[in-house]
Amino acid sequence: MASTTTTPTRPRTAPEPATAASPKRGLAARVNLGKVFSPVPVEFLLIASTALLLTGFGLVMILSATSATTTAEGQAPYEDVLKQATFAVLGIPLMFIASRLPIAFWRKIAWPALILALALQLLVFTPLGVEAYGNRNWIMIGGVQAQPSEFLKLALALWIGFILYRKRTLLGSWTHVFIPLVPVTVLVLAAVMAGDDMGTAMVIAITALGALFFSGVKLRIFILPAILGLIGAAVFAAMSPNRVRRIMSFLDTNCLADYFDSCYQPLHGIWGLAGGGIFGLGLGNSKEKYDWLPAAANDYIFAIVGEELGLIGCIVVLGLFALFAIGALHIVRKTHDPFVRIVAGAITVWIVGQALINIGVVLRVFPVLGVPLPFMSQGGTSLLSVLVAGGVLLSFARSLPESAHMRPVRMPRPARAKIPG
Repeated sequence: MASTTTTPTRPRTAPEPATAASPKRGLAARVNLGKVFSPVPVEFLLIASTALLLTGFGLVMILSATSATTTAEGQAPYEDVLKQATFAVLGIPLMFIASRLPIAFWRKIAWPALILALALQLLVFTPLGVEAYGNRNWIMIGGVQAQPSEFLKLALALWIGFILYRKRTLLGSWTHVFIPLVPVTVLVLAAVMAGDDMGTAMVIAITALGALFFSGVKLRIFILPAILGLIGAAVFAAMSPNRVRRIMSFLDTNCLADYFDSCYQPLHGIWGLAGGGIFGLGLGNSKEKYDWLPAAANDYIFAIVGEELGLIGCIVVLGLFALFAIGALHIVRKTHDPFVRIVAGAITVWIVGQALINIGVVLRVFPVLGVPLPFMSQGGTSLLSVLVAGGVLLSFARSLPESAHMRPVRMPRPARAKIPG
């Protein structure tokens, strides 16, 4: 009988069970909500929240500081705060719109913004110009009064940042640093000082110096413009008898002897600030706001804060400005873009430096200079300019590396179960 041979067959591998440990590829769904819903960096939250809190705090204090005088004039007690709130309602959306604009946009508008702001400043010397408190630094258009020099601060910061960014490889030479930076900055300062506004000119000068400092130029190149600025400020102050009188009263230890003249406002400011003690007299209970303290809602609003909310209220204001500075300086530290670093540094020096000058005037650390407290003082143009400047910082915060979007968390892929055989 013939034998039959059977060929051994290879055992078939059992099908792999479908378990949670071995998901099938290609079936996972990804949901992309877009950049609008992407998480924002901490710097963005710090700057945006402090700007909104300071603006809201300012509206409350303006209402408190002006309600008594407006009522005495036969107007509604909320007349002045409604005007300020109008600019806040306009400025806050502009801040968040500016935050969505790319860095390239701010570079492109540097020259047009400076030319437009300088042209608006020159309008103060036309029939549209308005003179107040010895300064001709306002214009009246359609019943709305504006201060063009406030926009010059932001425009100059953007322009200097753009110029130094273009010359970033040539900053070791003083000629490339000074031209055209110094001539244009002097032109801007001359346009402001022609209106006899030394306070604003000083803020613009420190803004330009701040931009130069954060550009990383050599120290000897930075010191020369700083010395020239100090000499120019001293000469400009000496040219006005009114400014000389205010400086001398500031240096006078017995300011009571000049109570009815140059010392009247500084004394009532420090009395209001000191009268609040630790906890203050209570919101709305200020005594100085009853027409004792000039510019209670403008340059001396910090004195009303101290009188009504005490030392605690003053610490809150200082803390908010400190948080704003921390957020802005984090942008300066983290960015790899020289333009962003220079402009962010200049804006920080402008806003925080102006706040310190204003508070120093109330404390009699500085003579009366007539600069508002950013975000808080009454003045629509000032509020608009700092809110838009805050929007520029927010735009820069979005550009920080690895901060505009969080990296997706990559889970380790589970190993497939192996079946022996």
